[in-house]
Amino acid sequence: MVYVALQVLLCPQEILFDNAKTIMIERDAYQEGQQKWNPKLLDCAKKYSFRPRVCKSYRAQTKGKVERFNGYLKSSFIVPLKASLKTSGLLLDVNVANAHIGRWLHETANQRIHATTQEKPAVRLQQEQQKFTPLPQSDTGSGTVPVAAAQHVMPYESLQHPLSVYDQLLGVS
Repeated sequence: MVYVALQVLLCPQEILFDNAKTIMIERDAYQEGQQKWNPKLLDCAKKYSFRPRVCKSYRAQTKGKVERFNGYLKSSFIVPLKASLKTSGLLLDVNVANAHIGRWLHETANQRIHATTQEKPAVRLQQEQQKFTPLPQSDTGSGTVPVAAAQHVMPYESLQHPLSVYDQLLGVS
């Protein structure tokens, strides 16, 4: 298992969203290009200092870039992992997926040549991180995880997002 030291995390300056009601209450509510965003999203954007952007209407290429990763995740990670577990008589659940996702991201997803950028995502991320902004400091004032939480060694994989959201989106049971 790979372990990492906790460090200051970064956030992009802009994040692209689709038209889901959980994101946007009304498109072009005030005038063209002036969305009525979900207040909780705006609070999050303010806290983490990013600007929400919306996909262009009726432009499948833009929304596809937001959603295409879900298909890649299913075909390249979930289905092969589920198949390999099945041969051993094991089932795929969120904990098992989380235990494997860090390695898959590091060795597979971030090392392939991306079809749009023609670059490895790991290389592109290093370039883009120069433009990221630091996340706000925690209540401890240090900008890192509080000491009590930092005393627990965390595996790299546990720093990933829970896959339960992907399970629902992709119909994995």
